[in-house]
Amino acid sequence: MSPEQRNRNEIDAPTTTVQLNHTVVYARDRQLSAEFIAAILGLRVGAPFGPFLPVDLGNGVTLDYYEKRDEPIQSQHYAFLVPEERFDAMIARLEAVGVTHYADPDHTEPGGINHLFGGRGAYFDDPDGHNMEIMTRPYVRP
Repeated sequence: MSPEQRNRNEIDAPTTTVQLNHTVVYARDRQLSAEFIAAILGLRVGAPFGPFLPVDLGNGVTLDYYEKRDEPIQSQHYAFLVPEERFDAMIARLEAVGVTHYADPDHTEPGGINHLFGGRGAYFDDPDGHNMEIMTRPYVRP
């Protein structure tokens, strides 16, 4: 097989062969931020791995929290598909720690939830200003 054919076959490979394994989440205090999201989602913080503090999402993906203390944290968006039966508990945990949740990504509807695609969803900020989203149904893409 020529290099061109091999490259073409790799490009044509089914998308199911590519999976997200981990992503780095910048934080001023990796312990605080990792514990926050783990508590809200009902997960556990893993053992440190070098400079990273992982939160295992249970689907083979980890959020690897990494400390950046000397520069501003650029806000990112992280969306979590969560089981319908656990959604209310997550909202209750947000309310218990005094974190406002919103129905929309622009945070104009405090205390609300949305019903996109027949499910429920909400947005909230983590300790570093990342815009977190929990949703019970994935977005329907055209």
